[in-house]
Amino acid sequence: MDMQSSPTAAPASTLCIDGARLWQSLMDLARIGGTPKGGVCRLALTELDRQGRDLFVQWAREAGCSIRVDAIGNIFARRAGQDEALPPVMTGSHIDTQPTGGKFDGNYGVLAGLEVVRTLNAAGIRTRAPIEVAVWTNEEGSRFVPVMMGSGVFAGAFTLEHALAQRDAQGVSVGEALAAIGYAGESGPAHAVGAYFEAHIEQGPVLEKHQRVIGVVQAALGQRWYDVTVQGMEAHAGPTPMELRRDALLAASRIVAEVNRIAVERMPHARGTVGSLEVFPNSRNVIPGRVKFSVDLRAPDDAQLQDMDAALRAACARIAAECQVQAEVEQVVYFPPQPFTPHLVQAVRAGAAELGYSSMDAVSGAGHDAVYVARVAPAAMIFVPCADGISHNEIEDAEPAHLEAGCNVLLRAMLAQAEIAA
Repeated sequence: MDMQSSPTAAPASTLCIDGARLWQSLMDLARIGGTPKGGVCRLALTELDRQGRDLFVQWAREAGCSIRVDAIGNIFARRAGQDEALPPVMTGSHIDTQPTGGKFDGNYGVLAGLEVVRTLNAAGIRTRAPIEVAVWTNEEGSRFVPVMMGSGVFAGAFTLEHALAQRDAQGVSVGEALAAIGYAGESGPAHAVGAYFEAHIEQGPVLEKHQRVIGVVQAALGQRWYDVTVQGMEAHAGPTPMELRRDALLAASRIVAEVNRIAVERMPHARGTVGSLEVFPNSRNVIPGRVKFSVDLRAPDDAQLQDMDAALRAACARIAAECQVQAEVEQVVYFPPQPFTPHLVQAVRAGAAELGYSSMDAVSGAGHDAVYVARVAPAAMIFVPCADGISHNEIEDAEPAHLEAGCNVLLRAMLAQAEIAA
């Protein structure tokens, strides 16, 4: 029976997904690469990734979808629409994980999309525009860089040739790995997308802190990453008086404090982090002569990000002069802030309100495939809470009711764009 054209379609106003089915799908997928601590290790383009991809493809075909794989290995499961000339309304995420990853990061967005398809089938609803569920290749960047590789190629952020040539620590290229697992797909330009939604656990503590079920994501924070090198003079810790020292670590520690101040003064959405620090010569009784450290600045709009950049450089120059050292600031990564499409953001907000779910506006501090897709198509994201804000960790967890709620909002937002066929 063709459920897409059933004459007894359920009214969309009462339509809800099957939360138990969604949860079971997540648990079934999590067994592939499952870890003793309850997490998942399923690195991109490994044998375990192949098994996960195969399971998704099997489920999607059972739900009546056609499958297409592109040259970077992105999977597109398509539920036909009444008007196949219309660009699809797409959702999705990724199923590759960190080495010590969890069950929900990425996987939730993919299987929420599959659950939308299953729900529409069960209700006998056909949409005017096609529905697609995407599985993007190598979002995590744990085995291959750059991160968000599949969606980046799709959006033209970097070339297919560049991505296929990247190698892992063992020297295996992306192209070789795709061929080995059978997911080196067809070449050709990326197809048009009418709208893109991505459901995701928040990966932070804000929704949980404010006791909200749905995060209506306004934008993804822009990011500027730096390598800062402070050059002083190593000297003996005993004979060298305090006033005559050129202590690189003293200067670096003051700059670290400035990174924190720069972000705190621009709350609530600015971020400032020093996550890596190398001290030379790193000896107990030697005044440090050189320190190299990372700086990660994030903000929701480019004007604020540029203001933070200027503040960092000014602080480095001032502290270097005061400490009689040199400070070099090199920007190594720039991701521009990515606002999401207002009418799709409103569709998420309206879906949450219709269903009576508590919600709040949110920003994404992490990178997601939606950030690249938003460069070429209207896009929005839906956040749901995760326990204690923990992600990229084997103990990552989320409440089934929250996952169900996010998927119900996704269903309504997608239907609002795809439209129910007459």
